[in-house]
Amino acid sequence: MKLSFDGVSLNYGGFRALDGIDLHAESGELVVLLGANGAGKSSIFLAASGLQRAAPGSSIRFGDEELVGRRPAQIVERGLVQCPEGRKLFPQMSVLKNLVLGAYVHRSDRAGNQKMLDEVFQLFPILAERRDLAAGSLSGGQQQMLAIGRAMMGRPKVLLLDEPSLGLAPLVVKQVFEVIQRINRAGTTVLLAEQNAYAALKIAHRAYVIESGRIVLEGDPASLMNNEAVRKAYIGA
Repeated sequence: MKLSFDGVSLNYGGFRALDGIDLHAESGELVVLLGANGAGKSSIFLAASGLQRAAPGSSIRFGDEELVGRRPAQIVERGLVQCPEGRKLFPQMSVLKNLVLGAYVHRSDRAGNQKMLDEVFQLFPILAERRDLAAGSLSGGQQQMLAIGRAMMGRPKVLLLDEPSLGLAPLVVKQVFEVIQRINRAGTTVLLAEQNAYAALKIAHRAYVIESGRIVLEGDPASLMNNEAVRKAYIGA
């Protein structure tokens, strides 16, 4: 499923967080949004998810359908699912209950939810092993896996991943990004917001660089890896 942004702006009071964003992720693509903290990556996701209302004149299309004005639950039902920055788990609840909550909009389809749960446990065997433990007792890497698994329970056609590598050790980052690549190769379009440019560009089809709420660069991973400004800002020359 294709996701496209056309002239998307977003204001927080008098502050303009997004200023005329144009970007797209074609069906089956893995597209990376690079930018420093506060550049506007999360605001793009919040606008797409319906959690923040885009400014008048903005258009966010999911396939042939306009999303601006839709309620968040309607957007999830259609297959656009966000895995938020900071995981936002329920730490006192079990791993299993956190996963089940991810399927809330599909709660009437028990057979489908069980099938999806089995797929999540195949992606993350450690979650199957620890299904009855409190989410808060997991390591940081396991909690990130749980957050991604919970998002997958929403049956995404497009998955929005917001800073999944944040605070993780390099080996765990590698494991998480391998799973993200597997999810994408299985047919899910992925929009990945990241500060870890090196790891993200290694698995991306295309990437955008965002600064102060605007797209300042777009290209394939090789061209951005070789761009001196990108290397200095996000990779290290």
